[in-house]
Amino acid sequence: AAAVRPPPAPRRLPRALPIDDIVAMLEAAGFDGTPKALRDRALLEFLYGTGARIGEAVGLDVDELDLERGTVLLRGKGDKHRIVPIGRYARAATEAYLTAARPVLAAAAGPATKGRAALFLNLRGGRLSRQSGWAILQEVADRAGVRATIGPHTLRHSFATHLLEGGADVRVVQEL
Repeated sequence: AAAVRPPPAPRRLPRALPIDDIVAMLEAAGFDGTPKALRDRALLEFLYGTGARIGEAVGLDVDELDLERGTVLLRGKGDKHRIVPIGRYARAATEAYLTAARPVLAAAAGPATKGRAALFLNLRGGRLSRQSGWAILQEVADRAGVRATIGPHTLRHSFATHLLEGGADVRVVQEL
């Protein structure tokens, strides 16, 4: 029996945050109207409103976003592409970021910056990294007083759970 391996432990799904915690985080993200706060609010609204992975969000270029039609082209794992609708709150936050904050952040970059096409910029005008995206999420959760453990898939899983609780079809949620 010593040579027999035990079965692998079951993988646990991340917990979904209650809607009240999501609302508190979104309000805490854009608390003072600075370019950083507008970017943070747009990022969180985008993640929660589209169910995108953090890597998909920070890898997004401005031209992959169609605010008129309310869609975005996301490049997922394995270079799979999908077109996803953007909710009105995420669209409004992204428009506010694009008009009031992104130009300010882009101006902080030198003329040869690589973040020129990136949608979400860091404070130096370059593309926001995955690590910075999750640091923003942690900072906002702390500011909002959310005590739940926030991990890499928390907003994505909350997005799916809240859609299902609202009556969305499982297959539609899987596609998103």
